[in-house]
Amino acid sequence: MIRFIAAIDSKRGIANEHGLPWQGQLLTDVKYYHNKILSGGTLLMGYGLYKELPKPYPSGTNYVAIQGIDEKLRDGFEPVEEAYEFLKNAKDDVWNLGGAMLFESTLDLADELYITQLDKDFQCTKFFPDFHDKFELVSETKPQTENGITFTFQVWKKK
Repeated sequence: MIRFIAAIDSKRGIANEHGLPWQGQLLTDVKYYHNKILSGGTLLMGYGLYKELPKPYPSGTNYVAIQGIDEKLRDGFEPVEEAYEFLKNAKDDVWNLGGAMLFESTLDLADELYITQLDKDFQCTKFFPDFHDKFELVSETKPQTENGITFTFQVWKKK
């Protein structure tokens, strides 16, 4: 099972050049994210996310998509040259943690999307790919608001 997990704004924005515009404002989402990805399975992340992490996540193997990057990764992280092939041939459950380029290049391999849908435009410059025509919404929580940001947790399955 290939699962993607991301928080997206009202225009599918996931970040800007400084990272998450809502960083530190949605502790409920941080808890949800960690609860999901730390429940087991393999983790795949883009190089940008890798650079932001002080250490690997404690469950599963932490793989980093490094295509075109010639740099030794820190201890606890494993390199993946071809993310698409890695996901295509995965035998275990994998959480794709993004970023934007990793999501875009592998979306057709996703079985489920775990989306925190933010009800606001954060003027992002990096976006989650359009998925509405290939996936169907199978569950959604009631809206909640934290620090003035309203959001829902959604699960989408491939049609």
